[in-house]
Amino acid sequence: MMGPRQEAQPALLYEFSLEDHVPQGHLLRSIDRFVDLSGIRAFLADFYSHTGRPSVDPELLIRMLLVGYCFGIRSERRLCEEVHLNLAYRWFCRLDLSDRVPDHSTFSKNRHGRFRDSELLRHLFQTTVARCIEEGLVSGQRMAVDASLIEADANKQNSTPKDDWDAGQIDPADAPRAVREYLDTLDEAAFGAASEVQPKFTSHSDPASQWTAARKGPAFFSYSDNYLIDTDHGVILDVETTRSIRQAEVGSTKTMLTRVKDKFGLIPSWMIADTAYGSGPMLGWLVDRKIDPYIPVIDKAGRPDGTWIRTDFDWDAENGQYICPEGHALKQFRRNYSDPNRGPTGKGTAKYRALKLTCQACPSKPRCCPNADARSITREEHEDARQVARDLAKTDEYVIAMKLRKKVEMLFAYLKRILGLGRLRLRGPCGVNDEFLLAATAQNLRKLAKIFPAPQQLRKT
Repeated sequence: MMGPRQEAQPALLYEFSLEDHVPQGHLLRSIDRFVDLSGIRAFLADFYSHTGRPSVDPELLIRMLLVGYCFGIRSERRLCEEVHLNLAYRWFCRLDLSDRVPDHSTFSKNRHGRFRDSELLRHLFQTTVARCIEEGLVSGQRMAVDASLIEADANKQNSTPKDDWDAGQIDPADAPRAVREYLDTLDEAAFGAASEVQPKFTSHSDPASQWTAARKGPAFFSYSDNYLIDTDHGVILDVETTRSIRQAEVGSTKTMLTRVKDKFGLIPSWMIADTAYGSGPMLGWLVDRKIDPYIPVIDKAGRPDGTWIRTDFDWDAENGQYICPEGHALKQFRRNYSDPNRGPTGKGTAKYRALKLTCQACPSKPRCCPNADARSITREEHEDARQVARDLAKTDEYVIAMKLRKKVEMLFAYLKRILGLGRLRLRGPCGVNDEFLLAATAQNLRKLAKIFPAPQQLRKT
């Protein structure tokens, strides 16, 4: 028999508990166990006035932002609607059924003001990293670094060729916020000072973004999201925002390693990265700090004519010379200089040469220097560090390191596919940095929730 039509019957009083209506296995229950915002009010105390109307609770705003980034809700307007309707979101944000959800404009006001001035989002991210360390997810022994391009909120139609762009003619007082931030980063190593090469196009709405075709497809404006992770469980230890060029991305590694050392006292034994980080200065910086670089070396010593390359010659560190396969010495200097300025400087590159008479009489000359009177080899300043990386590449640990490197690539795939950060919503270096920090915080919280899920409780009958 068909039952009666279901109709909502208004009641005078309701007995309702959010705690009872949020499933015990909901992701937010597990995340909530690792979110510690007790110190936020004290952290922001100096950025609030002692008079005027009471503000929206900053803890509520942070909890709402975490909901948005954990569940891929990119729009703050939509986030407010979802928190208004979703019981689990209300429970996580400590909102009762009758509590009003803040307006979306409140986020912009706080983000551009006290949140950014106090570096609250960096503090929130580092608090999450500290919790991961406390839970035993980070050993600090093996770390990996990589960068990923994230499309900026800019397009070519609203851009200018580099020849028509002159930053010196911009009045900072009349410029939009993103342009002012661009002017402030002209001397920073992660942006303006990273390279003297100017991009082909400059965006009017976000001039700090980089015009790039690194994906071998249509060019677009982008920023680089740089991750430093611990390979034990793929915990993100640090985040840095840079231009989408190799010099800036590689330089951010030093910044992140230094920051992690100062904040958490972590110094890795292994550093794992791809070939982009295999330059001599980068390898030298790591080796000087007793960090083993499991990084493919950028080596352009190959010769197209098939003759012997530099690695075919043995380096004699004790005597400061190369030894060719025939046993002859290639030296930089063959006499002592009374003037030290004319001798070896120890900086830059050095050229080592064999004697002309020796090469002319050598039976292997066609395989060594068929078109030259004598063989010469150029040695870079950080060649010792490059050789350390080459030797590590021959070990069994290197195979393990290359497998571990995929963990950071998986984090970027998760960031774009699951969390929806394939295109930025905020503009300017500061806005982009806020997005990257919140996304990394969400990824670490979801990692904690996955490894340590909330215990299941039996419902009362």
